[in-house]
Amino acid sequence: MFSAIDIGIDLGTANILVYTKTKGIIINEPSVVALDAKTRAVLAIGTEAKAMLGKAPDSILVIRPLKDGVIADSDATLDLLKAVMQRAAKQLGSAYRKPNVMVCTPSGATKVERRAIHDAVKQSGAKTVHLIEETVAAAIGAELPISEPVASVIVDIGGGTTEVGIISFGGVVSSNTVKVAGDRMDEDIIQYVRKQYNVLIGERTAENIKMEIGYAPVSHETENMEIRGRDIMTGLPKTITLSSLETQEALKESLSAILECIRATLENCPAELSGDMVDQGVVISGGGALLKGMQEWLSKEISVPVHIAPQPLESVAIGTGLSLNMIKQLEKMSR
Repeated sequence: MFSAIDIGIDLGTANILVYTKTKGIIINEPSVVALDAKTRAVLAIGTEAKAMLGKAPDSILVIRPLKDGVIADSDATLDLLKAVMQRAAKQLGSAYRKPNVMVCTPSGATKVERRAIHDAVKQSGAKTVHLIEETVAAAIGAELPISEPVASVIVDIGGGTTEVGIISFGGVVSSNTVKVAGDRMDEDIIQYVRKQYNVLIGERTAENIKMEIGYAPVSHETENMEIRGRDIMTGLPKTITLSSLETQEALKESLSAILECIRATLENCPAELSGDMVDQGVVISGGGALLKGMQEWLSKEISVPVHIAPQPLESVAIGTGLSLNMIKQLEKMSR
């Protein structure tokens, strides 16, 4: 009854998720913290803090402490993690001691960045902390046979980074990371609207546009969406109509960068494993996997089947939690 519990944390640029074997995903909140500008006291985290983005007065700092998959503001990250661990403890009841935590790190993270993530989780109340590469966690969460001698190819398109990995026998054979993902796509839409219409929109509006009428380069029936922003010339509010063809144009550059990252990883794959890809295909996870037309477009570009993970938004968190059962196995394979 008083044994320590195992939890997995997906410390993402856009969202922070906590997974337990007994209850599944118990926390799924945006990685945003609202602080008092003078005292640095935490006022809100997650959804509540995200609602303040672009709307808070000067007395409130709204921070996204993780950038490109790594810690950009260590104090704010620690505040966020402490609040998340407290919420997790409440959900799991007080009968549990400090948890054993598995947390994912980007494949391209440096030793210093990994140490920062490890220390932040440890300080926030973990008993033991283990790190796992994001691509391996995403593959486990997407139910890929990573310990078998076949090529499991995972493309995790998150908020800050896109991670591509080829995994066989539980180890990463080839991997690449590019700092182009959901956040960059939002920025692309902001810049496009600014250039074409002289209208300034915020991050949340851009994200809504991406989710509603964002398309990968595939043919589709045009969709339109009314959006509101500030006219740069007059400074007054303005309403414009944006089409899905325009969002396609805005996202073209970012999607090309993601495609190049996938191609570079596949090119480094041993010949014996390349054959498996034709049979097994590629699995995409993360929020970017849900962009309309993504599966069809990628399949056409890389000429192999593309599948979407069963729970694309939660794959990394689920894999991170499940990997606690495989610590010894993963450590042996990573030596």
